[in-house]
Amino acid sequence: MTNTAIASSATGRRGAPSRAVSLLIICVLLAVLLVFFILPVVWLLLAPSKTADQMVHDSPLSFGSFGQIATAWKHLFSFQNGALLVWLRNSAVYSGGSLLLTLLTSIPAGYGLALTKFRGRKTLLAITLVTMIMPSATLVLPIFLELNQFHLIGTAWSVILPFSFYPFGVYLVYIYFATSLPKEILQAARIDGCSQWQIFTRIALPLAKPVVGLVAFFSFVGNWNNFFLPYLVLPNSDEFPVQVGLNQLLSSTPSFNPVAGAGLNITIPELALAIIVAILPVLVLFLFSQRTLVSGMLAGSTKE
Repeated sequence: MTNTAIASSATGRRGAPSRAVSLLIICVLLAVLLVFFILPVVWLLLAPSKTADQMVHDSPLSFGSFGQIATAWKHLFSFQNGALLVWLRNSAVYSGGSLLLTLLTSIPAGYGLALTKFRGRKTLLAITLVTMIMPSATLVLPIFLELNQFHLIGTAWSVILPFSFYPFGVYLVYIYFATSLPKEILQAARIDGCSQWQIFTRIALPLAKPVVGLVAFFSFVGNWNNFFLPYLVLPNSDEFPVQVGLNQLLSSTPSFNPVAGAGLNITIPELALAIIVAILPVLVLFLFSQRTLVSGMLAGSTKE
């Protein structure tokens, strides 16, 4: 046997245990993901099909009946005369209104920071970065005081205006325009006599559709799932978004609040169904925007 064959055989013997260890690590990681992420989702989807008593005595991953799902649906949407529908409508108004303002401000701001030169540009970019990495909870108190000063507490604007402040969207657009927009196209447009506004609306904005979709998706999802700020600035139940409404629904569940009224018909199956209903809009949006999200995340990753 030649020296080359001996070396190859030895390498193969050393490689086999290494591959086995790698496969074992992958299996362990998949098992951990299954236990901590997938099983809770499966439990949540099956919970509305069982009664509160079955939730305690039956298998956690067993299916109850479609009739119980209908009963849980009836109890849920009769809670406080259809409060869940009001909360869903409020969430749509708050998230949709703030999304519109976010796009109207973040896209031009990111474009201006990327492609125009002016005094204080670097300072504005640094402030944007610092604000983006700050925990959102740290800004709640100054925002609350500012809204109170303008007498906006308890109105839709107390949620829409803070939600519209989205520095991550500004920075995302800045990165796209600074790295992916061909400078030759902009220069040719200037030579042809286009103004800065025409270049932005007719050239830059159509080319930035993927990143605009990415900003829109992240902004909408973040606003839809936001709890802390609406909880502080909205005192009335009929003004709550669905995330704050779920907290009130939770406090009406005897399993979590022993002093809750027994006649409300809100138990764990109804609460699980409410959570599913609350995440459905985001899930539907994600399913219909996957292509845009992928193209937005890969924008600028390749060069022709």
